[in-house]
Amino acid sequence: MLRHITKRLFVSIPVLLGVLFIGFMLMQVVPTDPATVLAGPTASAADIEAIRESMGLNEPVIVQFGIYLSRVLQGDLGRSMISNSAVVDELANTVGPTMELMAASLIWAIPLGILFGTLAAVRRGKISDRIIMAASVAGVSMPIFWFGLILIQYVGFKWQLLPFQGRAGPLWTIEGIRHIILPAITLGGVFIGPVARMTRTSLLEVLNSDFVRTARAKGVSERVIVLKHALRNSLIPVVTLIGLQIGFLLGGAVVTETMFAWPGVGRLAVGAIVSADYALSQGAILVLAVSFIAVNIIVDLLYAVLDPRLRTS
Repeated sequence: MLRHITKRLFVSIPVLLGVLFIGFMLMQVVPTDPATVLAGPTASAADIEAIRESMGLNEPVIVQFGIYLSRVLQGDLGRSMISNSAVVDELANTVGPTMELMAASLIWAIPLGILFGTLAAVRRGKISDRIIMAASVAGVSMPIFWFGLILIQYVGFKWQLLPFQGRAGPLWTIEGIRHIILPAITLGGVFIGPVARMTRTSLLEVLNSDFVRTARAKGVSERVIVLKHALRNSLIPVVTLIGLQIGFLLGGAVVTETMFAWPGVGRLAVGAIVSADYALSQGAILVLAVSFIAVNIIVDLLYAVLDPRLRTS
């Protein structure tokens, strides 16, 4: 198992390099010139050219990427052109809120999705199964920004039940919890449908297997069969889906944080791209890419927990 994880780490290195290169190239097509932004509206053409020279923007793109990559390997992500602060410090202030939002979204969405999928599988063909599947399809089809706007309009603005702007503090405070509820519901709401559908499909397959029929013939109760035997064996494809969906949530976090003014990496990345802040944009892309790779490695570890046969592979 250790060999397998080590192999995945080595495979992740070229993936990370590819993501960094693509992100770097995409920033090159942003119409805003960072030297012009940094120089200000009253700067002369000579001043702008001097800034471009000092930033290395006159070098070929491949050379610029090589310089950037060498700095990243040394732990230097550069400085923000807007705030003139270290990118590492900017990211350190935003990673925590993003992790809070992700955790608050998953901590209720994953159990609820598995619960609904299990109920749908156990009551296959009945009205409750049809309602759950219809709601799951609706959840998958629902744009995350539309769901968030509905919550802001009614729960936040019209009924004034919960705040919908900013972060008021850590999650162990009442105000911190109140401020994170709507963003967490928005981000986690689109997660329930896919998990419920995959749980239902996988559990139905396991419930029709030979060992389940043998357990039924021996008189084992249906509740024990589902909860103790069938559900655990059906969770591997569900865990795979969860890992992929967390990658989707990282993208959804960008939208959610922007809508709710949540001070996370996603909102920071949007502001950096709009202002053509190269260093800050690339730093945010790096954090998101590393997070996605880490999630996939954690999913591999969960495979071994759910299926002991994989521990020796």
